[in-house]
Formats: sequence, structure tokens, C-alpha cells
Amino acid sequence: MKPIVSLVRWFCRQLSLEELFIATTIILEVLNDDRPDIKCKDALRQEHPNYRKYDVDPEPPLTECPPPKRRQPTADWKALLETHRLNTGQELKPVRRCDPSATVPNATHCPNCNAPGKYIYYNDGKKRSQLLCKVCNQLSKVAYRRHPSQAKYWCPCCNSALYLWKKSEIITIYKCPNDQCPRYLSAKAKLNAQERELQESKSSQFKLRYQYREYHFDPKYLVPSSPQTSDMGRIDRIHSSFNTLGLVLTLAVSYGLSSRMSAHMLKHVFGISISHVTVLNYLAQAAVLCHPFNSHYKGPVDVRIAGDETYIRVADQWNYTWFTIGTTSRAIHAYHLSDTRSTQHALITLSETIRTAPHDITTEFVGDGNPAYDSAIHAINNPALLEGSTLPLQRRTVIGLTNEDSESTEYRQFKQIIERFNRTYKFHTRARSGFKDFNGAVALTVLFVTHYNFLRAHSAIGYKVPRPINDLKAISTIQGQWTKIMHMATELDLAA
Repeated sequence: MKPIVSLVRWFCRQLSLEELFIATTIILEVLNDDRPDIKCKDALRQEHPNYRKYDVDPEPPLTECPPPKRRQPTADWKALLETHRLNTGQELKPVRRCDPSATVPNATHCPNCNAPGKYIYYNDGKKRSQLLCKVCNQLSKVAYRRHPSQAKYWCPCCNSALYLWKKSEIITIYKCPNDQCPRYLSAKAKLNAQERELQESKSSQFKLRYQYREYHFDPKYLVPSSPQTSDMGRIDRIHSSFNTLGLVLTLAVSYGLSSRMSAHMLKHVFGISISHVTVLNYLAQAAVLCHPFNSHYKGPVDVRIAGDETYIRVADQWNYTWFTIGTTSRAIHAYHLSDTRSTQHALITLSETIRTAPHDITTEFVGDGNPAYDSAIHAINNPALLEGSTLPLQRRTVIGLTNEDSESTEYRQFKQIIERFNRTYKFHTRARSGFKDFNGAVALTVLFVTHYNFLRAHSAIGYKVPRPINDLKAISTIQGQWTKIMHMATELDLAA
């Protein structure tokens, strides 16, 4: 509804009252089907249901040149020799060669009946590019010597060499050129009459051929977002005690209160007078230490994980928080914040997820239909880099709100885990009513992950914390556990 209201406001700013009446008349004509030259968005989609969308082919390309497909013989040369003997009463003798240089190697076989070279002779004189079999009397071509292919990848559907289609600083796209490729023929058969006509003039409007995207992201840019160190000094040098810091983290993070409400409760319940700005400063400083603490105590990765991205408001703009969570341990394996939903940010999240995963086990990733995940998984599962080892990730896609396919039916229960987790995250960020800057959003997200992984008891795992720490078990209060975590994070930072 909001985009429509924004569009109407834009119209009112651009048009006078008289022009707006004319535009309204035209809209009414469109609603009454009196303007065939103007069509609505849904009508265009009905005409072109196969219109090009950004998607990624699930199959990885081949990295070694596949062997050539040999034609299967349609007859048996031995049976043909026996038939000739029965019909004529004589054995069919091999070819008598007057010129020894015209001898066909015995390793050469007839593609039609598999007869050896002694029954085959050259049928075109000195050119010697055509063979004739004496057994089945069929012509065939001399097998040409295959030169080593210079291609980097081959199509998994038809074994054709992929050619370099597009290239930029961060991506190289390879494409299959074969007009007889099963993927191309299948996609082309789905086009309706109008789409076929449009495809003849604008072939780029429909994705028909197999494509593979190879990404070239610099590893130094593939790191999760982290809180930035401010000029407020170190957390261990604050004027308040660590016990006060523990209370601030308990109220503002564990219980999801706003900074003003936290400062109000500290003053009127605990008798500690600090401003809401000080509360925000403490959170920002604590997040700087908790981020490496979360990474250090991340723990092993589940065999099956669920991932999703959710919206947050930063400086009056929509940003995105990416999470992956274990479906068994319920632990957060990775988190990241970004201003777009591009492949780079999906790759950052998934790379951090499998950082502590075993190298000999394939981790199942359950997510929605966001194609950025497909591209990221292709980049991680790059066959040229794996060199035959186990694929790190396997994609499981859950589409929509209803189970339209078998995969969605089987894996929806795991997708619902991350959806329920997003509601928990929203509860802890709702009190902020949006963030003034990106660093504030990152800081609260880092502290939320610390609370969720190490302090919050989860009913799905018997009211235990996803990542238990022995040093926290003897502490009964949340503020005491926060205080201990800050001591451990400080020691970890000093050791680094």
C-alpha cells in the first residue's frame, strides 16, 4: 500500500489539478478495457510467463573435458559374417590391399557393426577421410584427432564447452552455445507463441541456455560486518562498574528495552543515574569486544542449517540483517548486515557459516528462493577450487507460503525455524524504532547474538542455551553472566 501512496504523491507533485483529472479519466478507461494500448502489470505477466528472471542454474559445470560420445553399433559384425556364409556358402574374407600404405589400422572399428580394421578400406583414394565397411557396406568418416580443448568449463547438460559470455571485475559468466542442448530445447519449448515471436527479435528477454557465474570477490571484502571502534575509549575504562555494565546489557539487550527506558529503570529501580546516551555508548563499546567473542566461541556447524535475511531501518533506509541458524543446536552460525541483498553479502554470510564446518561433510542450507543464495553457493562450491573434494553446501529451497513442490514440503519445517527466529530478533530491535547509523545496528545485532547463543535458554533444546560456556553455569543472574562475558571478552581481546 505504501508504494501506491508514494506514487500518488509523486503524481500530485508533477501534475496540476486539471492534468490530474485527465490522468484519472485515462485510468478509468484502462479499468474498463477501453485502452488496449495501456496494459497493467499483471496482464503483461500473463502474456509472458517465461519472461527472463534472475535465476541460477543449479548444476555446477564440468571442469574436465568429457570423453566424446561414441556411436553405438546397430549391428553385430560376427552375425553379419555368419549370415553371409549361410547365404553364399563362402566365408567373407578381409580386404586384400595392394598398397600397404592404404592399410586401415586394426584398432579402427566400423561404427555401424563394430567390424575390425581388416574388413575396412578407404573409400576416397588418397584423401583417406572416408571409410567403407566390407561387412555391412556402410560408409563412415575417419575419426578426427581431438585437440586439447582450451575451455575452462563444460555444460553438464550436453558436455559442450562453455564460452566466455560476459566479464567484469567481480564476475565472469560462461554460456553454453549448443542449440541441441537439452536445457535449451526444454526452455524454448515452454515459450508461448507471443514469447517465441519476441524471442526472435529480443533473445535476451528470455533465459534459455545454461549459464555459470564465476565470482572474483577479493577475500578481504568477504568478512561479516563488525562494530567500529569509537573515540569513547575502552569498555574496561568506563566510569561505572562492570556490574552496572551488566545491568545495562541485561535491560537493553536481553529484555529489549530502549536506551531511555533502560536509563529510567537504572535510576528509579536500581538507583544508578546514567543518561540514555551513556547506555548507547556502553552498548557500542561492549559490541566491539563481543564480536570476536562470538566468533571465538561459535562452535561446530550443524549438518543442516536455515538462513534468511530480514529488514531493519537504518537512517530512514531499509537495510538487511542476514542470519544462519542450526536446525538442531539452534545456535546462530553467522550474522551480517548490508544495504542490499546482493550475492556478495549472501557469500559473506555463508562463508562465515561454514568456517568451522568439517571439510568432509556436506552441509544442507535451507532458504527461500532468493537467487543470491544460489550464486553464493555456486561460488563456494566452485568445482575448479574443490578439486574433487566434498561439496561444502547443498541448496534446499522452500518457495512461498504453501507447499507447491516436494522439496518445500520436506524442508518447510526447517525454514520455519529461521522465520520464528526473525520474530525474536525483531522483538529485540523494535524498541529502537530504527537506527540512526549503521554502526548502531551492527552493535545491537552483535550483542543480540551474544545473548541468543550464550544466555538465552531455548525450549526446543530442553531450555538450554545453544552454546553453553562452563564459566557461566555457576552464575544465576543474567547481569552476572553478562559481566562474566565482558571479562572473558576483555581477556580474549588482550590476548589477541
